Amino acid sequence: MAALPAGVLGTLDPTSDRAVFRQIADQLREAIDKGRFKEGAKLPSESELVDHFGVSRMTVRNALSILQSEGLISSEHGKGVFVRPRPPVRRLASDRFARRHRDQGKSAFTVEAEAAGSRPEVDSLEVKEERSTPEISARLGSARKVLARRRRYLLDGRPVEFATSYLPLDLARGTQIAEPNPGPGGIYARLEELGHRLDHFDEEVRARMPSPGEVKALRLSSGVPVIHLVRTAYDTEGRAVEVCDTVMAADAYVLAYQLPAT
Repeated sequence: MAALPAGVLGTLDPTSDRAVFRQIADQLREAIDKGRFKEGAKLPSESELVDHFGVSRMTVRNALSILQSEGLISSEHGKGVFVRPRPPVRRLASDRFARRHRDQGKSAFTVEAEAAGSRPEVDSLEVKEERSTPEISARLGSARKVLARRRRYLLDGRPVEFATSYLPLDLARGTQIAEPNPGPGGIYARLEELGHRLDHFDEEVRARMPSPGEVKALRLSSGVPVIHLVRTAYDTEGRAVEVCDTVMAADAYVLAYQLPAT
């Protein structure tokens, strides 16, 4: 079996009290961080690592398990272990809902996908009328019934986000917002056509580990957290016209903000 190229991975320290499998994980992590293994690159096989470090296959698997739990690598059955790509999409909070995008007939997701050079898709679409939860009702000003729009977003065929928009039923019923395809510019463009000119958005963001359902819907690898974002849209009259509850794969996005200096 051919040896690994010199300098890619170091050797184990027999005098260290750090477990051998953790030393191997450290070596691989450093190689990834320093770019010796690029994004999407295939790591050496288990057999190659066994031969290089002179350890058992189980020791190598334990080392790889650490990196997988950290979200650095992913395993593809029958193909090998690969370095996970860095987040491809940059969400710039101060720009993504700019009116110029709606005027061009583009949703925020479409704009971001195009900037990343990716192909945007939406599936798992569900539009239905339902009773509001207490939390959503409070955010929408005591709305008892809402129109809920659930959808999953994909980039180049990979699920990256699952979102549900809640709108007051008296505002959305019988409009294009209640249709599966709300038209160019999305529901925000339709809201403004209905006279609800958007004024500002409030966002609450937190990171957490995903639920089993979210792991399945977003096809998350072990160790990858999610970003949970709840956004409330307000019109110029101060009315809350939409609440969007979004769960995003943390390895798919960089959240960017521009803050005023005054």
